[in-house]
Amino acid sequence: MNSELRILIAGGGTGGHIIPALAVAHELVNRHGAEALFVGTPRGLESRLVPAAGFALRLIDVGPLKSVSLATRLRTLFQLPASIFACQRMMREFRPGAVLGVGGYASGPAMAAALRMKIPTMAFEPNAMPGLANRLIGKRVQAAALNFPVAAKWFRNAEVTGVPVRPEFFSLSAPEGPPHLLIFGGSQGARLFNLNVPRVISALLGAIPGLTVLHQSGARDMEVTELAYAASGADHSRWQVSAFLDDMPARFARAHLVMSRSGASTVAELAAAAKPSLLVPFAAATDEHQRRNAEAMVQAGASAMLEEKEVQEPEKLLGALVGLLTDPARLAAMAKAARTQAHPTAAERITAKLVEMAEKQRS
Repeated sequence: MNSELRILIAGGGTGGHIIPALAVAHELVNRHGAEALFVGTPRGLESRLVPAAGFALRLIDVGPLKSVSLATRLRTLFQLPASIFACQRMMREFRPGAVLGVGGYASGPAMAAALRMKIPTMAFEPNAMPGLANRLIGKRVQAAALNFPVAAKWFRNAEVTGVPVRPEFFSLSAPEGPPHLLIFGGSQGARLFNLNVPRVISALLGAIPGLTVLHQSGARDMEVTELAYAASGADHSRWQVSAFLDDMPARFARAHLVMSRSGASTVAELAAAAKPSLLVPFAAATDEHQRRNAEAMVQAGASAMLEEKEVQEPEKLLGALVGLLTDPARLAAMAKAARTQAHPTAAERITAKLVEMAEKQRS
């Protein structure tokens, strides 16, 4: 390990922030022999995923500022000075050559501390609309790694690197055989999908001979979703409901169409896998970032989009699915367009920039 090369990675909360950050950390260690330290909060996914990946994690106490009650906002504002000082103490101990902020509650205080201490700082923004921390600090950081060009106006020295994605997604070939629909609601599932897809499943299977459906529901709604599918009268041999899905590249490989939310990591995986998609943005997502992500994919020709309220209208949901699944030429064009949005060297490019910044600082 290169003991002189230390990178601090701050942020998390959701998989869209922490999973790409872990990919960068692995690249730092494996390619450059660097030492990586994560800073997060106890409430985020980083508290589980970072130690499981073998990286050190330090925790600070800071909460949200957006889309919360006045009491929560005031509590967070009260916590901010202490969280910034806590990050400064960590940085004096760890002595990072550069800091990467990946968004989420811990990202803002850590980047603010790094800028105070004149440590080179890079912001990672996977969404088309940056989160609050990145918007506040974007013009002060030394560099920014983006997934969507439209986000560049919020930063200085921005580069579109894409979101780091597992390499297996890039090696998938076009599916063969009868049409297959993958409905993916993220690690917790999507209750909107669980409630509304069973209402149209019988008609959908009737309209498309040979179609099969795999629906990932999340553990919470697994039983009720499976019962709703069964109650629809749809042929059980042509549908499956699963709480969790392992080996997502293999699941993507079989799908002719993916219906999903439009979080940054999901969108990046769809692009890497060259998968046509029907995106349904999570309406309550902060700063409407899922809508912006979906709109960018629609503009590229890679996806179609439905509003949450449209998914609740059986005719519109059924019409959208049938229209896509019965048009192989359109699906092929969408797959080709999706691949143009992929960034197979994202982790390498982000890592190379961090190393460059750290080495320049050291010299």
